[in-house]
Amino acid sequence: MDDSAASKLAAIAGQIETARSRFGAPPEAVTLVAVSKTVPVEAIVPFLEAGQRVFGENRVQEAKEKWPVLRERFSCIELHLIGPLQTNKARDAVALFDVIETVDRDRLAIVLAEEMTRAGRRLPCLVQVNIGLEDQKAGIAPAETLAFVERCRHVHGLDIVGLMCIPPDGVPPGPYFAQMMGLAKSAGVAQVSMGMSGDFTVAIGMGATHVRVGTALFGGRPRAMPATMA
Repeated sequence: MDDSAASKLAAIAGQIETARSRFGAPPEAVTLVAVSKTVPVEAIVPFLEAGQRVFGENRVQEAKEKWPVLRERFSCIELHLIGPLQTNKARDAVALFDVIETVDRDRLAIVLAEEMTRAGRRLPCLVQVNIGLEDQKAGIAPAETLAFVERCRHVHGLDIVGLMCIPPDGVPPGPYFAQMMGLAKSAGVAQVSMGMSGDFTVAIGMGATHVRVGTALFGGRPRAMPATMA
């Protein structure tokens, strides 16, 4: 079996297209966000050489150590922050990332808007929804999502283009993905980032526009350290 970066990307692309054609009315296009958290530069390079340009990172500091040098070598990289963000790292996040997927509280929205104004960068943002109401996960509660999107847009001045979620482990994700699509429709957003290596085809079937795939591309990762914000 060919385990090259190009082969892995082609396999994921094939699964994306199969899922798009198999279920209902699929999204017009699905963006693959290659999740490169904990992946060293030398392991990311083959995927860049194979044409992948959209990547996701969980931590600001880790991304700062990897992506400036990669941007010097490769053009048109789009870097998504997909991990929780501390307000004291918002300035670095605005400078480094192209999309912020994890806006989840008013204080963060305020600080991000201030830093974008200061930097002269208006980044597209997604609101992270704690779709399973899990204490250990970040995100706004589903019942508060629509009001929060409105505040982010009309009070804080952010460009909210979509919603993002991580469904609970160990249970069928379909109902959570369906709930996300209902929230997205009510919020009037076009992008829905949901689905990872184990469930991205289900997410596409429900209407995901962005899927975040790491393990299926880069292999297993070391056991995670205790979760902290980026």
